[in-house]
Amino acid sequence: MKVGFLGLGKLGLPVSLAVESKGHEVFGYDISQQTIDDIKNKKIRYREEWVDTYLPKTKLKILSIDELVKSSEIIFVPIQTPHDPLYEGITKIPKKRIDFDYSFLKSGLKDLSAAIEKNKEDKVVIIISTVLPGTIRNEIKPLLGSHTKLCYNPFFIAMGSTIRDFLYPEFILFGVDNEKASEKAQNFYKTICDSPFYKTTIENAELIKVSYNTMISTKISFVNTIMEACHHLPNTNVDDVTNALKMANRRLISDAYMSGGMGDGGGCHPRDNIALSHLSQKLGLSYDWFEGIMMQREKQSEWLADLVIKNSENRQINILGKTFKPETNLMLGSPSLLLENILKEKGYKVYSWDPFVDEDFSEISKKFNWYNNQKKHTFFIGTKHADFVNFKFPKDSIIIDPFRFIYNVKDCKIIRIGDSINKN
Repeated sequence: MKVGFLGLGKLGLPVSLAVESKGHEVFGYDISQQTIDDIKNKKIRYREEWVDTYLPKTKLKILSIDELVKSSEIIFVPIQTPHDPLYEGITKIPKKRIDFDYSFLKSGLKDLSAAIEKNKEDKVVIIISTVLPGTIRNEIKPLLGSHTKLCYNPFFIAMGSTIRDFLYPEFILFGVDNEKASEKAQNFYKTICDSPFYKTTIENAELIKVSYNTMISTKISFVNTIMEACHHLPNTNVDDVTNALKMANRRLISDAYMSGGMGDGGGCHPRDNIALSHLSQKLGLSYDWFEGIMMQREKQSEWLADLVIKNSENRQINILGKTFKPETNLMLGSPSLLLENILKEKGYKVYSWDPFVDEDFSEISKKFNWYNNQKKHTFFIGTKHADFVNFKFPKDSIIIDPFRFIYNVKDCKIIRIGDSINKN
């Protein structure tokens, strides 16, 4: 099948490579010349599993929008719907709740639909961007011409493992607006995987997508509350507690996102919770559940900041890790950056470093005076990078580890958050 992508960013490109790997001919368009140049040079600027295998041998053709329309039977639209940076999750949340920014999606679809109408042939257009319920019917469909046969197919992927998640999904969520378009898409997906194809209304699909992300955030906020309790209760260890809960696979669903650590992060989870909080207030729901999830994340980050301050008298504060998870070099919604910003808000100077984001260790260690014998340091592990297991901590450092994966560092004190049993 001939498959087009209107957008070749961090979602569009990996998925296009995955589609191509299944034998389809793939075409793409992007407004960013930098993105196009990176694809032509077979090199991307972010960490993504399997890209190094697929990108060097891709035959992906970069086309104009008119050419994309003429060449493609199905066109995926993975255009971003960002939140305002204030709602990204790396700073405290403003009191007002707002929706996502749909301007990029609207602009791209208007241009695409105009090209489709000009071509005078029906085309299946599949939106995969995250939106709040009601957005596609009320704000997107009025922009489209009669030849644009619309579907809504948001993906359940994670940055860093996009290709794998697309090729091996739990299920395929598909919001139907046109039955023939849906049938064509379903036949296409039979060539990709054998996962269940879940057809529903556009509005249901919109709500399922953000509910899925928010369920993850709910699990993380819950288990991190247990971690904080274990930090105060004698003879408790959060991993012992959660390992038991993970065995309850009949009622608690799965063990995913059931390990204490930092709050949720990335391009979906903080922002989707905040957007659903906005929707709750707009609908006048009896209780804004999503506000509670985000406030737990924020308040716990403040508690972690106070813990750092308590253990940093006459010490330099260092945070190791900036990315929202170890599999990526993306910092969207990073709870580690939220912690850093809270500490700065409280008036403390913070030094932070990430091996996948910043300059190399030798340069940064000099700049941050890590091995200056006149200085003492506190290190907070903000991201669970495996590199930090063998990190050379300066003598007499205090290491605060919310993931409990740093052990036996000579001449240093380790504070394993949520573990009152295995104290350093």
